[in-house]
Amino acid sequence: MRTVLLLLAAGALLALAGLAVGSGGWGFSGGEDAWITWEIRLPRSLGAWLTGALLGLAGAVAQGLFRNPLADPYLLGSSAGAALGVALLLAGLGLSPATAAWSLRLGLTGAAFVGATGAVALTLLLSGGVSETLRLLLAGVVVGVVLGAVTALVLLLSPDILQAMQSFLLGSTGYLGWRSVAVLAGVLALCAPLALACSRALDLLTLGEATAASLGLRLALLRVALVLTLALATGAAVAQAGLIAFVGLVAPHLVRRNARGHGALLALSALAGGALLLGADLLARGLMAPQELPVGVLTALLGGSYLLWRMHRGAVA
Repeated sequence: MRTVLLLLAAGALLALAGLAVGSGGWGFSGGEDAWITWEIRLPRSLGAWLTGALLGLAGAVAQGLFRNPLADPYLLGSSAGAALGVALLLAGLGLSPATAAWSLRLGLTGAAFVGATGAVALTLLLSGGVSETLRLLLAGVVVGVVLGAVTALVLLLSPDILQAMQSFLLGSTGYLGWRSVAVLAGVLALCAPLALACSRALDLLTLGEATAASLGLRLALLRVALVLTLALATGAAVAQAGLIAFVGLVAPHLVRRNARGHGALLALSALAGGALLLGADLLARGLMAPQELPVGVLTALLGGSYLLWRMHRGAVA
């Protein structure tokens, strides 16, 4: 309970700081400042927290499903699929008027989400469903590598889209608005209860698949529920904010020691992920003001450094 309160307090303080950063004040005086606060800073801060919460939740789900503390939300190929979807859409804008009109209707977030879900579907097809966790993991790695290569080929053939792809590939919360907040909140409202409903089964899964099955756990149904949760949470987060590294991997590690069972771990990971991304977004806006660092670069630097330190101490478990 104490950890939950601390994470909530940290998130609230970071949100208040996020409202203050950007135009040199709090923006409660009315007029243009109030519009900036309520139409730009507030949805961006809320969207960053929700994106981090989805990634933290997805990271805890992935680590529980694969029983590996180094599993991350992108293991099923969703990030590579989302990048390919955006690259194909941007490349298609210059092909013909009909293709351009269709691409504009779909939108970058729609293309990213379609690409992410398509990659997960391809992973499931190659693995023969969810019957074997190891095959699912290997298929996800293969799909990620292949789709990443196809994305690189698209960029090579259409070099003019590279600059437009940059904000997506590096991760950015700068384009989050109220519509993004509504989408992210709705996805979190769907994924969190589904993940928490599987928490007891995840506790049994830590004993091993054979032991869990002997205790009556329906492994196939559990994998389906967890893969759906993982795909939906990751796809929505990537579609709205681009490729943000390490948040889903680091968040469960930050709270694992304070979590007794997967129910607490899933909830705390979501809270920690939200606080992490919101804090990183705040740093990205303030470190080089008035220029802004891509938040994905910052999370990769900080998250990678943290995990290296943990591994050096032998504490990654």
